[in-house]
Amino acid sequence: MVEDLDFLRAAIEQAEAAERDGEVPVGAVVVLDGEIIARGNNRVLRDSDPTAHAEIVAMRAAGKLLGNYRLEGCSLYVTLEPCAMCAGAVLHARIARLFYAASDPKAGACGSVLGVMNHPQLNHKVEVEAGLLGEECGAMLTRFFRERRLQAAQAGK
Repeated sequence: MVEDLDFLRAAIEQAEAAERDGEVPVGAVVVLDGEIIARGNNRVLRDSDPTAHAEIVAMRAAGKLLGNYRLEGCSLYVTLEPCAMCAGAVLHARIARLFYAASDPKAGACGSVLGVMNHPQLNHKVEVEAGLLGEECGAMLTRFFRERRLQAAQAGK
């Protein structure tokens, strides 16, 4: 549990870095054998890449480090419930454990909106833990979007 908190806090640091760069504040880290081997944060705007979600960025880095697209034995810690694209990538990468902080009632694919993760017809199962530091991560996202709406309203005046 203490390690899980530390790894989620590292993901939060990635989310804060994304926000400083004008991106939606979502961060992720990939862990193998108790060590962070890759980090990622949202880069969709900076990279003009719709697939550059924090989870994908972190898993790409982990795959390159390990020399394998299969991340067997790895855990993924992310500040927001993965979307359908990211949940599918987690499954294809054979991630062993997924920890996400805040649920995503608009696009979450681990049960909030869709049930992509651990669908009974899929051959890979991921241990999923949700909610640890969820309030903190949810508040970060709420604040970000509130500020963005306020800026848009002020620009429209």
